[in-house]
Amino acid sequence: MEVNNANILITGGSSGIGKETAKQFISKGAKVVITGRDDTKLNQVAQEIGAIPLLFDVGDLSSIPGMTAKAIELLGGKLDTLVNNAGIGTFPPLGEITQADLESVYTVNVFGLALLTQEVVKTFKAQDYGNIINIGSTASLKGFERGTVYAASKFAVRGMTQCWQAELRKHNIRVSLVNPSEVATAFANEDRAERQEESNKLGPQEIADTIVNLVEMRDKGFVPEVTVWATNPF
Repeated sequence: MEVNNANILITGGSSGIGKETAKQFISKGAKVVITGRDDTKLNQVAQEIGAIPLLFDVGDLSSIPGMTAKAIELLGGKLDTLVNNAGIGTFPPLGEITQADLESVYTVNVFGLALLTQEVVKTFKAQDYGNIINIGSTASLKGFERGTVYAASKFAVRGMTQCWQAELRKHNIRVSLVNPSEVATAFANEDRAERQEESNKLGPQEIADTIVNLVEMRDKGFVPEVTVWATNPF
């Protein structure tokens, strides 16, 4: 897809991977709506990088149809790419998992992602074109200690991605899954403070590079899934 003049919606776009991805798309001439739950932070980041802010909690499921329509309206009625980046995690050991843990993570990572995508796909089908980038994790591929809740949600995202690939290819809609290994961001920080980059972990740039490259591929091809690892994790 030609990114210049493209219209893009990125959830969780006020920090980390979402912010860097928006920044890269904007630098290439795209018009980008970013969503977030912190109004002050969202507006500060949008002003900093030249994005359009949309205060929107993907976990507020009843708001999704209206907020999707609002995002598309902010983009002038046309949408080319959805980046499903918003996600949360909690990591209790087996024996300490609560219903609230499961419900909070699944509401954002699975239910919200699916229902938002379902709304966006109405537009994509009408125009017979679109790109969906789902942010998974290496936890989409293999579980880990204390990962029951989070890994299960990301396995679900991987499964949904594969289903959508099967359903949507005939509509010229490309669906890709990006699986980062550990990235130094604000993810899972209660205060949402950004972590400093570390030499043995990925930064948001590597994942944003991957997302942009997937979208920029000629429309006749797509990459179903890509996993990004730190070169030297030691």
